[in-house]
Amino acid sequence: MFEKILIANRGEIALRIIRTCKELGIKTVAVYSEADEQSLHVQLADGAICIGPAQSSESYLKPDRIISAAEIADVDAIHPGYGFLAEKAEFAEQCESCNINFIGPPSDVISKMGDKSIARETIRKSRIPVIPGSEGTLESRSEALKIAQKIGFPVIIKAVAGGGGKGMRLARNAMTFSKEFDTAQLEAEKAFGDNSVYVEKYITNPRHIEFQIIADKQGKTLHLGERDCSVQRRYQKLIEEAPSPFLTPDLRKKMGRYAIRAAEACNYVNAGTIEFLVDKDGNYYFIEMNTRIQVEHGVTEEVTGIDLIKEQILIAAGESLKFDQRDIKINQHAIETRICAEDPDRNFSPSPGEITLYYQPGGQGVRVDTHIYGGYYIPTHYDSMIGKLITTGKTRDLALDRMHRALGEYIIRGVKTTIPFNMAVVNDPIFRRVGATTNFIDEFLNGKPKNFFNNKPIRTHE
Repeated sequence: MFEKILIANRGEIALRIIRTCKELGIKTVAVYSEADEQSLHVQLADGAICIGPAQSSESYLKPDRIISAAEIADVDAIHPGYGFLAEKAEFAEQCESCNINFIGPPSDVISKMGDKSIARETIRKSRIPVIPGSEGTLESRSEALKIAQKIGFPVIIKAVAGGGGKGMRLARNAMTFSKEFDTAQLEAEKAFGDNSVYVEKYITNPRHIEFQIIADKQGKTLHLGERDCSVQRRYQKLIEEAPSPFLTPDLRKKMGRYAIRAAEACNYVNAGTIEFLVDKDGNYYFIEMNTRIQVEHGVTEEVTGIDLIKEQILIAAGESLKFDQRDIKINQHAIETRICAEDPDRNFSPSPGEITLYYQPGGQGVRVDTHIYGGYYIPTHYDSMIGKLITTGKTRDLALDRMHRALGEYIIRGVKTTIPFNMAVVNDPIFRRVGATTNFIDEFLNGKPKNFFNNKPIRTHE
């Protein structure tokens, strides 16, 4: 087993990794930017090294600085968390060349599945349903338009190196296609340094369902059930739950088998997710693989009782999975809402600043993953997510009732948050009854009056 692990990340995921390492008796080293000197992950790790200025491009996205910190601290392994360098094949390759264990899949797998066009072709060869679209990277606007016309509008233009909803544009007809194509390329270049895009048929009102995969180095690949991530805004997930209220037992079984087949097709190792879109008739299509731990991994942990970070570390150390597919039992429901420092009444604009008072909910069936505290200053340089609230229950209704109660207990003063927005969604009768499709938030927000969220009777939000 590893003696010391460096965590190449910040915020709540860095804390999450530190906690599991402590349970395993592994020492931890945090890296941090100048803006994160007072962050909890710096205070709770066994050691910490500053790697640069506040801008992530000069700190958390600098592989050479993180590798140098790892060598100075003499660590055995690096855990990348999610975001930043987690899905950069070059970083994983650098770790491998420096004889530092990368807690994730091999660099060649990250490279293959990180290129969305190659990933689609790999999955297609395995006879797994894939959304109709271009077979590779598109070189020109005219070539892309021909493919779009062939498969039929609407289509979605996606960055090959994409993720997190960046570099994705919807074109509903040929008139708007050129503009959306150019915009997608610009967004892709800005976000990933690569303007390559491809085109897919747009599935109307689908569910976004992802299956959690875990695979060891001995060749055992399992799935840990699905998460329904359909509540999205601008292609970014806001609320996740497991199991999906939409899948039937038969559909769940079929999709789980395809998820395992997809992971095996690329010789996957460690934790990852296979993502599908499911239409109203139950037809499902592979869209991408995420070669890292997900933000919403805690939802699966709560319904399976399996510590995914622990399994990641054990697998990276060469240990085999100690359970089989038949051992995976899901006997309760879990739902997660992301708490972001944003103002819902101002088009979800960021709300950085000092938290003057903080109290988080508790009680049975409530889990909070966060790195904030009273007096903490939320910087302007990073993602606005400041925490994740997960509630569980024997039924979906109980999990939702607990979510309503827990959101009402929050006290976060000094900044605006998405707590009132989350409360409004959780209380929405349609969402309560049948869950959501990916267009739910657009329909939910349509026609809401100004200050709708702040007018909700939630005493905990300034």
